[in-house]
Amino acid sequence: MERLGSEYDGPMKNLSRRDLCSALPALALLGAVLPEDTLASAQTAPATSTLPTESRVYSFDKLPVNRSANGAATRPIFHGVTPTGESIELHETTLMPGQMPHPPHKHLHTELMLIREGTLEFITGVKSEQVGPGGVCYAASNTMHGLKNVGSAPANYFVIAIGIEPAHG
Repeated sequence: MERLGSEYDGPMKNLSRRDLCSALPALALLGAVLPEDTLASAQTAPATSTLPTESRVYSFDKLPVNRSANGAATRPIFHGVTPTGESIELHETTLMPGQMPHPPHKHLHTELMLIREGTLEFITGVKSEQVGPGGVCYAASNTMHGLKNVGSAPANYFVIAIGIEPAHG
């Protein structure tokens, strides 16, 4: 079985796709078992809405499209709080060749980027790696990261953001 990050030498070096899929429900359960004051300090600003309590489908052709100046098309899917209290945001981005959605940055929440099509460069504070279809990028909380389309065709990827930023003001 191929492991994620075969050239990566960090603490998640031996994480397989199966491991990642198995870990996601555990992350969701974490919010259910942490003391309330821990959750309050980790999540100090509300998400935009409560997610549906019933299962549903989000058809790609019915998602709204937001376009940026660099030619990226972002399709927001949902952003809200699960019934167990975790904040989660999901969107799909189409990025033109040679473009970045924004400069490298860092934030409190954790992000997973699941590559559907194209070749992206995942830029971190210590190195850069190319990733293609089926690959996953993991941006840990408060770590510098960015993406750039290094292929000759548009790249499509999904971003799952877990956790929220503190209130600004």
